[in-house]
Amino acid sequence: MALAQKSPTPDRYKAEPSVMTALRTPRLLTREVLAGLVVAMALIPEAISFSIIAGVDPRVGLFSSFVMAVSIAFLGGRPAMITAATGAIALVIAPVAREYGMDYFIATVILAGLLQVILGVLGVAKLMRFIPRSVMVGFVNALAILIFIAQLPHLLGVPFMVYPLVAIGIIIMVIMPRFTKIIPAPLVAIVVLTIATVTIAINVPTVGDQGELPKSLPELFIPNVPLNAETLTIIAPYALAMAMVGILESLMTAKLVDEVTDTHSHKTRETWGQGVSNMLSGFFGGMGGCAMIGQTMINVKASGARTRISTFLAGVFLLILVVALGDVVAIIPMAALVAVMIIVSVLTFDWHSIRLSTLQRMPKSETTVMVATVAVVVITHNLAIGVVVGVLVAMVAFARRVAHLVDVERSLSNDESVPTAYYTVTGALFFASSNDLTTQFEYAEDPDRIVIDMAASHIWDASTVAALDSITNKYERLGKRAVIVGMNDASTNIHARLAGNLGGGH
Repeated sequence: MALAQKSPTPDRYKAEPSVMTALRTPRLLTREVLAGLVVAMALIPEAISFSIIAGVDPRVGLFSSFVMAVSIAFLGGRPAMITAATGAIALVIAPVAREYGMDYFIATVILAGLLQVILGVLGVAKLMRFIPRSVMVGFVNALAILIFIAQLPHLLGVPFMVYPLVAIGIIIMVIMPRFTKIIPAPLVAIVVLTIATVTIAINVPTVGDQGELPKSLPELFIPNVPLNAETLTIIAPYALAMAMVGILESLMTAKLVDEVTDTHSHKTRETWGQGVSNMLSGFFGGMGGCAMIGQTMINVKASGARTRISTFLAGVFLLILVVALGDVVAIIPMAALVAVMIIVSVLTFDWHSIRLSTLQRMPKSETTVMVATVAVVVITHNLAIGVVVGVLVAMVAFARRVAHLVDVERSLSNDESVPTAYYTVTGALFFASSNDLTTQFEYAEDPDRIVIDMAASHIWDASTVAALDSITNKYERLGKRAVIVGMNDASTNIHARLAGNLGGGH
């Protein structure tokens, strides 16, 4: 029987389908083009809204979305992910525009981009491995809730006809994919509702009501700020916060798209790519941003896009729509875009995570982490804060769980010439589990010789070494001798290096 030849190791970051494959395949290319068009339409009111949050002209958000979408299509590590102006970034840097003016605002965006490049090169993306699945589920569910909440202002205190229009849009997007997926259902919904409102002359809020659209192309903008320590003191805290929020939200979105598409993405490349895009955005007078999970879900889940073509065209179409076709875009009813975003929120939410059967099987600590993440994000409207809190809760839950896995068993032997107490320590020893280790020994009752067997345990940190020092010192003060045996090589190394040098037990 002949041995099968070993196939070469595939490139885990190679996009499938590739850009060249999509360009040669009319069906795939059509899908990518139409997906980019849908995203561009959805980006317009979002960019205008985020500009208002940041306290800047709507053109700042729109130009930022154009520059970032086009540049990240070439620079990013996650194909089909959409990067543009976002609410999280707007909230972080809004005080700069309000208190120091536009020049300092743009300088902050550029510095934030530079910091992201530095952090990307340093490998900060590798920290993503420490974000547990329960936090990821909480992040996704919270995001779906925020997307839905963001639509409420467009559904409250509006003309009655908004509601049937939204309902019709949702029905189109639910039913149409059952018959064909060649044309994205969100695009059909937007076109149908726009034609209906214009033809029947229905008076409802439109995109044009959200803010004035630009009439010219973005121009190079060099912020007029003094290059000194005082300027750095003003903008650095906001730039660092913007950089961290942008990285965290972008990497979480990339991880979500990885799961949706069952592919890998280059997180380090995505990190510094986001930084370069933010710098370019700043130099063209944009407010900066990061990956947008709502628009990304429209692109990947609702429209089925998979390549950089859709991301690139989303930026190109955005510029064409607002500059060349601004009058047409202005008549799109907000009800159409609200319907799209409601569908996106429903598709984004992990409904399996809240099923009764899932909650019954899931450990309570995992559910607690998910709920904590959701609650903090919804309360603060800040995804980054929610993820950080979720990770902290997960760490505490893990430490509590592992702390109870350490076991100490005692036995006495009178067979030897010297009566001996044997202690067998089992489990992982670190700060949470080793704190109670000193209470597991019978110091006064034990004979003069004590053997502590560590063969079934592992020392992870200095806290454990300090606890062992304390135990042996207590026996010494009672005139007894305790010896530690059976440590593995890693435990022996850390114990030999730190034992007697931590000041504990004296």
